[in-house]
Amino acid sequence: MLVRDAMSTVVLTIGPTHTLRQAAALMSARRVGAAVVLDPDAGGIGILTERDVLNSVGLGQDPDAEHAHAHTTTDVVFAAPSWTLEEAAHAMAHGGFRHLIVLDHDEPVGIVSVRDIIRCWAPLRQKVPA
Repeated sequence: MLVRDAMSTVVLTIGPTHTLRQAAALMSARRVGAAVVLDPDAGGIGILTERDVLNSVGLGQDPDAEHAHAHTTTDVVFAAPSWTLEEAAHAMAHGGFRHLIVLDHDEPVGIVSVRDIIRCWAPLRQKVPA
């Protein structure tokens, strides 16, 4: 199975000046665990995850004063739609993260998460005789 078969094509994109509260509200409303941060001034694509928001709040930072750019991961590993789920899982396990932005022609077209991979693999694993 390929990343294109498992990824969510609902990609939440935010700007670097969104506050963490705004980002969290958007992620909650869309029921996603990550937002793609598009920062044309920094010249790249980053990712802000629910874990980033949680870490900030856990440090006592004000989610209304903290901006996405200060908490965005910018050294992102990207997946291609043609990757296998095994390749995506390996990248996640090796990098210690739970989300991969899927790029096609340098444009974000989806996000694949550990949950997406498990959702795809679980039915396949159940069919294997014991």
